[in-house]
Amino acid sequence: MLPTQRGPVGVRVTSGSAAVAGAAWAWQQPSVLLIEDDEADALLVEELVADCTPGMRLTWVRSLAEAREVLIAATPDCVLLDLHLPDSHGLEGVARVRQHADVAVVVLTGLAEESAGLDAVAAGAQDYLVKGRVEAELFGRAVRYAIQRKLAEQAAAALQAGQLRAEENRRLERGLLPTPLLKETADLEVVARYLPGREQALLGGDFYDVVQTPDGSVHALIGDVSGHGPDEAALGVGLRIAWRTLVVSGATGARRLATLEEILIAERTGEQIFATLTSLELPPDGRSVRVMRAGHPGMLLRSGTGVEWIEVPGGPALGVLPGGAARWPVEDVALPEEAGLVLFTDGLFEGRTGPGRQRLGEQGLLELARSLAGLPAEAFVDELIGSAEALAEDYGGLADDVAVVHLQRQRQPPNE
Repeated sequence: MLPTQRGPVGVRVTSGSAAVAGAAWAWQQPSVLLIEDDEADALLVEELVADCTPGMRLTWVRSLAEAREVLIAATPDCVLLDLHLPDSHGLEGVARVRQHADVAVVVLTGLAEESAGLDAVAAGAQDYLVKGRVEAELFGRAVRYAIQRKLAEQAAAALQAGQLRAEENRRLERGLLPTPLLKETADLEVVARYLPGREQALLGGDFYDVVQTPDGSVHALIGDVSGHGPDEAALGVGLRIAWRTLVVSGATGARRLATLEEILIAERTGEQIFATLTSLELPPDGRSVRVMRAGHPGMLLRSGTGVEWIEVPGGPALGVLPGGAARWPVEDVALPEEAGLVLFTDGLFEGRTGPGRQRLGEQGLLELARSLAGLPAEAFVDELIGSAEALAEDYGGLADDVAVVHLQRQRQPPNE
C-alpha cells in the first residue's frame, strides 16, 4: 500500500503509481477525489490506483462536507463517489457534487445495487463501478473515459453557448447596422461600414442610421455608447431605433437629442454610461446641412479633390448632464456642389501608431483622408479604414469599434 499523508480537513492524499513512479508519467496523471466513509473500501481504491499505469493523484475524504472544502480549493479531474455517506444518501450526493463543481463523477456501488449506478448516470454521473468487482486496468480506463466524456460535454456546452452568443450578435447587428431608409428615387449615395475592435467578439455600442422623410430631406445619425458588451450594444440599438422613430414622427431640432437622453438615462446600467452622437439633416436642395453634435468628434467634408475637418459647436454627450440641463445647438453648414460628408466614431483615429505609440489623432486622420481624396466614395471609406488599421497593426490593430458613414448627393443628369 502506498504511503499517505494528512491534508486539510482530514484529507488523505495518495500519490503516484507503483508500476511507474517516476516523473515521466506525472504530466499524464489525473487528479481524483475519492469520497468514501468506509476505510476498507478506500484502501481497495488506493490499491487500484497503485496498480494503474499511468498513475493517478488520489485524495481521500470521508464526507461531502470535507469534499466541499477540497472542491472549493481546486477542482479535480474526477470524483469517485460512494452513494452512502454520513451526510448524503443515494443520488443526492451526485447532485451536491455537481452543485459544487463541474467535474466528471464516477459512482461507487455495491454488488446488490447496480441499478443505483445506472440511475446515477441518468442523473449526471459519467459512469459507475461496482466495489470489489473492478481490476486496476478497468478502473483506470473507467476514470479516464469519464474525464474525457466530461470534457466532451463541456466542449459541447461551450459550443452551444458560442452559437447562442453568435445568434445574439446577429440580432444586435441587425439593430445597430440597419439598411438606410431611402426612397427609390433618392439621389443620395450612402456607404456604411462597421469594424469590430480587436478585443471585441461581439459588437460594441457604435451605431448609425440614415432615413429620408416624405419632404425629401435626408437625416443621418452616428453614435457611440461608452463601454463594450451586450448591455452597451443593446442600448445603442435602442437609441438608434428611437432616433428613427423620432425622425419619422416629425420631431425636429434639439428635441430629438433631449428625448434620446431621457431614454439613455432610463435604460443605462450605470450612471457612468453615456453616449456621443452627431445628427444631420440634409435638405432636398443639398446646399447645406443642419448639424447637432453631442460630445461626438467632427466630420470630414469632401469637395472636389480636397478634404476638410468640420466640427461645429455642440453640447455634451448624452447622459453627462441629466435633468434637462444640457443644450445642443443646431448649426447650418454650407455645402459645395456634390460634396461628401463622412461621419465616424472615435475608434477610427484612436489607434496607436509609430515608435512612440502615439494615437493617430484627428490631424493624422485628416492627413490620411487627404491622401485618399481622389477616390470614389466606397473606395475612399474602405481605404480610410484599412489604412488606419494598417498604421495600428504593430499594436494589435484598432482597439475600439469603428463605424463610418459616407453621404454624397448624386449628380443629376441634364434635362433633355
